[in-house]
Amino acid sequence: MIDLSVSRQQIDEIDSQIVELFEKRMMVANEVAKYKMETGKKVYDRQREEEKLERLSAMSHGEFNGHAVRELFSQIMSISRKYQYGVLPHTEDVTDFARQEKISAGADTKVYYFGAPGSHTQQAMESFFETQVQGISCQSFHGVMEAVQEGEADYGVLPIENSSTGGITANYDLLLDFRNAIVGQYVMKIDQCLVGLPGTSLRDIRTVYSHPQGLAQCSIYMNEHPEYTGIEYGSTAAAAQKVAKDQDLVQAAIASRRAAKEYGLEVLADSIQQEKNNCTRFIIIGQKEIYTPDSNKLALCIELPHKSGSLYQILSHFLYNDLNMTQIESRPIPGRNWEYRFFVDVEGNLDDPAVQNALRGIREEAAFMRVLGNFRA
Repeated sequence: MIDLSVSRQQIDEIDSQIVELFEKRMMVANEVAKYKMETGKKVYDRQREEEKLERLSAMSHGEFNGHAVRELFSQIMSISRKYQYGVLPHTEDVTDFARQEKISAGADTKVYYFGAPGSHTQQAMESFFETQVQGISCQSFHGVMEAVQEGEADYGVLPIENSSTGGITANYDLLLDFRNAIVGQYVMKIDQCLVGLPGTSLRDIRTVYSHPQGLAQCSIYMNEHPEYTGIEYGSTAAAAQKVAKDQDLVQAAIASRRAAKEYGLEVLADSIQQEKNNCTRFIIIGQKEIYTPDSNKLALCIELPHKSGSLYQILSHFLYNDLNMTQIESRPIPGRNWEYRFFVDVEGNLDDPAVQNALRGIREEAAFMRVLGNFRA
């Protein structure tokens, strides 16, 4: 039987040698960075790294060791690149975003919001701007995006994520279809109500209209009432508007108290969502790529090379620059089966050196990167 203490001592000695060699390698990496600084060469040379990994893997013995050596040196090379990104001088801007002291709005500011009057999005708009603006109802996500890009609106307000049902995927995709930027966000508690015509009895109801998100957030309540048939509608407020217009006692809607009041309806059941702390995150979009000194959240879209470990390599730029990632959402890339783009939120401001360093590394190593916004959370 082996002496465990002797084996551990041997491992400690080997580890000390590895640390010494690693630091020696990083000193050489510093010389490489100086050379690249003088010659203008890029930090990341994909072909050379791949060839080197193949050679190092072939030097090992056995399939397991070959794979392990490749993984080990992939990490070492990644660390070396991150060091070089940090020490190389950079004269080019990481993004085209311009710094602005604040998000300005006033009585003449036109803001398109999703849904009919009385919608949760309208309420989010009013709460975010904290001043009188010209709120304009729009019945589609696409219409809000288009109005902002074409200059018909100064800003747009859209829901992007719900705490119980997750991301609103259609709006993630639209962020890439248009050149608008996220300039702000607002998180609001959502209480979904069952609303109907005054005098309606719960026993009378047969059809319940709402936006797909409203139905999903209240799925348990709907399951408890199998006699109700849920029908998807354009928005929660538009569903309330339909019930008021049709004047049919068998109809109801899942909508807000604000929408019920807007259309003269009665709240038949309050807070019927299954998640009592139900919240929705709304984004405020603008045509200009701007950020403010107090912006503290960065939204990115990243597409990766289709190979093992690519997501880890990209996300490690946040790790090595001590940036906290708060969200990641994946969406399939159209026309490329089983390939995905990632929508990522991290804490930070575009003025922060750590943010700039991470973005430079990601931009060089990702197949595609776009900063969607830098805003105050």
